[in-house]
Amino acid sequence: MDKDDLSNLDALNVLIIDDQTLVHDILKSTFYDLGIRTVKSAENAYFGLRLCDQQKFHVVICAFNVKSDKDGFHLLEELKFKGHVTKRTILIFLSADTDESLVNSIAELQPDDFWVKPLSPAQVKKRLPHVLEVKKTLYNIYQAVDNKDYGKAIYYADRHLLNPALAKYQMQLLRMKGESLLAINELGDAEAYYRGLMEKYTASWVYLGFVKVLLKQDKMQEIKELLAKLTDKVETRFATYDLLAQYYIEREDYEQAYEEIKKAAELAPRNIERNKKLWDLARLTHDHQGQYKATQAMAKYAKNSIHDSPALMFNVIRSGIDLACTLTGEASLKVLKQTERYVTDLENNYGANEDFKEQLVVVKARIHNAREERDRAERIVDAHVSLKATRSVEDNLDKVKVFHELGRREEAISLLDKVKKQIGGDGLTSQVVGKYIEQETSEREEVHFTPKQLNSMAVELFKKNKKVPALKSLEQALQLTPKNVRVSLSILKVLVAIHRDEGLDADQLELAERTLEILSKSKLDENQQKAFNDFVKELPQNSSPANAQDAPQSGLNS
Repeated sequence: MDKDDLSNLDALNVLIIDDQTLVHDILKSTFYDLGIRTVKSAENAYFGLRLCDQQKFHVVICAFNVKSDKDGFHLLEELKFKGHVTKRTILIFLSADTDESLVNSIAELQPDDFWVKPLSPAQVKKRLPHVLEVKKTLYNIYQAVDNKDYGKAIYYADRHLLNPALAKYQMQLLRMKGESLLAINELGDAEAYYRGLMEKYTASWVYLGFVKVLLKQDKMQEIKELLAKLTDKVETRFATYDLLAQYYIEREDYEQAYEEIKKAAELAPRNIERNKKLWDLARLTHDHQGQYKATQAMAKYAKNSIHDSPALMFNVIRSGIDLACTLTGEASLKVLKQTERYVTDLENNYGANEDFKEQLVVVKARIHNAREERDRAERIVDAHVSLKATRSVEDNLDKVKVFHELGRREEAISLLDKVKKQIGGDGLTSQVVGKYIEQETSEREEVHFTPKQLNSMAVELFKKNKKVPALKSLEQALQLTPKNVRVSLSILKVLVAIHRDEGLDADQLELAERTLEILSKSKLDENQQKAFNDFVKELPQNSSPANAQDAPQSGLNS
């Protein structure tokens, strides 16, 4: 797009993407009054994309919720990915909703303006010329950013800031300069820059920029009070949680990173990459329920977007099976029934596609195994599953799991070694996934059964009065599901039984203390809380249980 186009209204190409014809009529009529002659309309994302393929638009006005196929968030992602929308494009969002999650998602995309429906011609006539003037005046900076020439962007920003005639654009210039300093990793200069801004301005982006640059330098202690204030404010808490998650990932504090990313994802749920990070961290911290929810969110919000893929539904199925393997009884069966419905949907849509046949076979075998139909699972694996690694890390990991669950540990470890070689790159996602593969390898070598199998073994051993072997099985189950309240309570029950008979040794006392600490911070239902209180009274040490509620399932079968 040329700068001169922005000065000539009748040369502007405008695209409106909205599923309401009234919105098209109001905008077209208003633009015509302003002197804009070329206005194209699309009532859904599909036709909007087709129009962008045919010509370049200077102005794109997009409804956030384009209900007929995909929403505005993912539409814009695709427009940016294909180069149809750049920093030089005027981007305006339309929406009748102003809830926090919507505003957070819009803020991530950094549109030039946000118009709230219902629209009025007077509002449009006032807002559009202003946006055009900003884009035209700062065109050279936007062009530099589009070209990733951040040094030039800083140079232009400094020049414009010295020009009194451009004083009304000061905040935009200051923000772009700060973002450019961060983009080229000039952390010392960026810190000094944001410190100076904080003495004069209270805009949210100033504080967030300062926090970002200090976190990059590991200066957490200096901003603890500021972080508490930012996470308490609606306009800054989402971005702050996101920055904190990145900070903790870089320092390999995955538990804390997971807590922060959960908060960020809840406040802005549409971003697929954030949900992917949430999923990776849930896996790394053994939160099977969290994995399941994260993959479901990814599949939901990616629908009809550039991210949409059968692989997302496979991930939902796999995390569902993983979750079912940590549960027992009706809870496990409920998840498996839902998972089988997902499998049926995949088969109906992709069953004839050769690319998905082995993946479908593997998930079916895993479901049979989770239902304790081992013979059927083994027949399927023997007939259809290869040890050959594919290009997909997730497909290979699922094959590792089916081999491991069937007791074929050598095959599982052999395939895991191949998966390790597939993890590459220096990005944070590669770091987290690499750590997860490392964890999987260690656990598959040390633990030979699923949490569900280990729990069943512990029940049988406990009934036969083999308390120490039962405790060992439960410890292994807890290693795989450290957030499982039921397993922790079962451990306490066995420890109490051992204490009654012969007393606890040093290792068992330490285990009791750790388990009590975990449960004191967990959410327990009424029955679990009562059992916990009883165990505390019997064990040979004092612990103050926290009041808690709403936890899943009770302890070891009595």
